[in-house]
Amino acid sequence: MAHLRSRRRLALAVPVVLSLTASLGFLPAAAQAAPRAEAAAQTADAGTYAYLVNTRTDHHTIKSVEKAIAANGGSIVASYDRIGVIVAHSANPDFAAKIRKVRGVQSAGASRTSPVTAAGTTDEGAVQYLSAAQAAKVAKGSAAGQEPLEADQWDLRAIGADKAARIDPGSRKVTVGVIDTGVDDTHPDIAPNFSPSQSANCVSGKADTTYGAWRPVDADHYHGTHVAGEIAAARNGVGVAGVAPGVKVASITVAQPDANSLFFPESVVCAFVFAADHGVEVTNNSYYVDPWLYNCMDDPDQRAIVDAVNRAQLYAQRKGTLNVASAGNSNDDLDSHALTDASSPDDGTPVTRTVDPHECFDVPTQLPGVVTVSATGFTSAKSYYSSYGDGVIDVAGPGGDARVPADTPSKNGRILSTLPNNQYGFLQGTSMASPHVAAVAALLKSTHPHASPARLQALLKAQADNPGCPTDPYDTDGDGVVDATCEGGKHVNGFYGYGIVNALRAVK
Repeated sequence: MAHLRSRRRLALAVPVVLSLTASLGFLPAAAQAAPRAEAAAQTADAGTYAYLVNTRTDHHTIKSVEKAIAANGGSIVASYDRIGVIVAHSANPDFAAKIRKVRGVQSAGASRTSPVTAAGTTDEGAVQYLSAAQAAKVAKGSAAGQEPLEADQWDLRAIGADKAARIDPGSRKVTVGVIDTGVDDTHPDIAPNFSPSQSANCVSGKADTTYGAWRPVDADHYHGTHVAGEIAAARNGVGVAGVAPGVKVASITVAQPDANSLFFPESVVCAFVFAADHGVEVTNNSYYVDPWLYNCMDDPDQRAIVDAVNRAQLYAQRKGTLNVASAGNSNDDLDSHALTDASSPDDGTPVTRTVDPHECFDVPTQLPGVVTVSATGFTSAKSYYSSYGDGVIDVAGPGGDARVPADTPSKNGRILSTLPNNQYGFLQGTSMASPHVAAVAALLKSTHPHASPARLQALLKAQADNPGCPTDPYDTDGDGVVDATCEGGKHVNGFYGYGIVNALRAVK
């Protein structure tokens, strides 16, 4: 999985970014983008596909396009009028081609390559559950005043989050929205800080706010619960602690309920809009939008995906939401001009292709204004799997590295956090780095309540600690082959961007 975003990326992609920004430049900052209630089938037959239709935002155009959708065999799932995005289903194989010709339609395409049925997260490897015996061992190593399992949380100490909590654990007025596989809000470490009123299930492309709809469908959908614990697990004498244990977390579920847990674009559009309209200050996005790892603008379907998700995330920014996203686990140089994508489309039969990440976009992390995060391990070096890129990575955060044991009771270099059904376990990935950054952003928002998303991003960068590029060749597996090359200087470079975020500075 790979992502990117930053100054150089924007400069090299001016035509794309300008076209996307121009399509949203007229949106009022306080506009409501909630979808109008419309009848839509929640299931579809084997030949039905999901589509994104992006239009001008005037009422006449939207009504005209909606009529064209119906006339061409489509049904509307949700219409986000303020950003001009319509989510539709159709079994008509010519649906996209016909809709693109409709007056007022700016882009349109299928959101997936497989039919709708009744994700691509950025964690690296399977979860490692913490057994009762291991928990007891860790508890013996925790000092007075620490949470029972905090001795294993090297990541908190790495960014000063343990000390920050004693000064300011974060404000209850700040919420981080976890756009993910769902959050088990019944977990004792999450329940005290969970916000049901800011949570929903967006899997269909339309928000379902039924109580509990935001929860994971089963224990295998553990990713969002782990992320939520990293952000805001309460300091309540139970289990672990979050980086910002005083802020609230919300769950906006976007993962398909099957074993693949794919994150389709219509779900993500819904999530960004819902977060913005429900006062979420920060969103965490530890995934890429399926089915394409990179969305190339010369493909009409992929272009429609970029356009729709970008409209939604820019809408969120305009309403005061900072969006934070993981950089990916491919160890790719995201400032290169040729990468191999052998995983797309991941909802069908992948085809190996060469892409230029300056022209083919990883969504949402490459979108303008999104904070792109690389991962570090116990020694603060770039994690072996983490993607990177000079002028691409904004900041870094602890994501874990199994190749670098931690000086903790478990000696585990991964990140320990919450799991469904009152359990705990270790994961590693840029998926784990991103919530550390989102949590520090929440601490900054607590300290600077009137800061805009752009100001919060600037503060994240200004207060980060940059290790600088390594002086020795980067060879994490010791095979004598350089695994990655860091470019840039001490202040800004391809491995860490502006540096590893610092929770203690955020509260000072």
